[in-house]
Amino acid sequence: MCTNCGCAAGETRIDGESVHEHEHWHVHADGTAHAHPPAHPYRPAAPHEHAHRHADGTVHSHEHAHDGEHRHAHGDHAHAADGSVDYGRGPAGAHAPGLSQSRMVQIERDILSKNDAYAAQNRSRFAEQGIFALNLVSSPGSGKTTLLCRTIEALAAQHALYVVEGDQQTSHDAERIRAAGAPALQINTGKGCHLDAQMVGHAVQKLAPADGALLFIENVGNLVCPAAFDLGEAHKVAILSVTEGEDKPLKYPDMFRAASLLLVNKIDLLPYVNFRLDEAIAYARRVNPQLQVMQVSATTGEGFADWLAWIEAGLAAQAAKRQETVAALKRRIAELEARLAPR
Repeated sequence: MCTNCGCAAGETRIDGESVHEHEHWHVHADGTAHAHPPAHPYRPAAPHEHAHRHADGTVHSHEHAHDGEHRHAHGDHAHAADGSVDYGRGPAGAHAPGLSQSRMVQIERDILSKNDAYAAQNRSRFAEQGIFALNLVSSPGSGKTTLLCRTIEALAAQHALYVVEGDQQTSHDAERIRAAGAPALQINTGKGCHLDAQMVGHAVQKLAPADGALLFIENVGNLVCPAAFDLGEAHKVAILSVTEGEDKPLKYPDMFRAASLLLVNKIDLLPYVNFRLDEAIAYARRVNPQLQVMQVSATTGEGFADWLAWIEAGLAAQAAKRQETVAALKRRIAELEARLAPR
């Protein structure tokens, strides 16, 4: 379960095959894959938590152990003068009924540490193969898939392109990607609201991208949880359309803080919508002063030259890193051979 939103696990499907949390996957030489369930069933820890509501409407939770010990946790939310309630003020930055802030922090650390280990494996593979991986993130309807299709059409003749497509249901977007000219593998997350590094690792194994390839990961449309999950990518690319509010970066700061590049999409619609472009960019840079910003239209192609040039530069940098790594390895082998050579 995601501690940010409570999304469920266990309904993930990769290209139609079910994936269950904590399963061990094996991918065969013919590209097929199967999963093994864990050897031991899940058993909840003995301590559990309860929530109590007071007469003034406030709620606090405490962990209850079987020895009768009670540990109280307060301060997980704040009340504003206008009567609104802010559940993001505690150490966990979130709220879940029946869970203390300390317990939520521990759960999130456990989940993210496991995810980070898978992300490190993905990143190592990408580095070894010289693959430039980009994680496209946005709210639903920002134009990610349209932008991705136009990008593929522009680059497919020069580069090997692959796409991992994330949605809760359907394979519609993966079909659009394939029609645009790139191999695509669909991940359906069911009730899950984001991709994680383990899902992406399974998908990449099945896609088997070529060395030096460009890999796009189109995440589930959501500006909250994908920000916390490293997939092993080189960069997160946030997409904000002008049909959304210009204050999105302030409302969802974690996503824009995690991104390296912001694409402001659908700028061809600026004459027809009430969107303050300069204000949106200023808000984004208030959250992330290092954020690079480009204005594009996936429909008309406006601004695409800069976007494509940014991708080309990333591909070249990844290839250079790989060459440096290979050269260093060759030098090391030569040194070892020289030491072992008879004198």
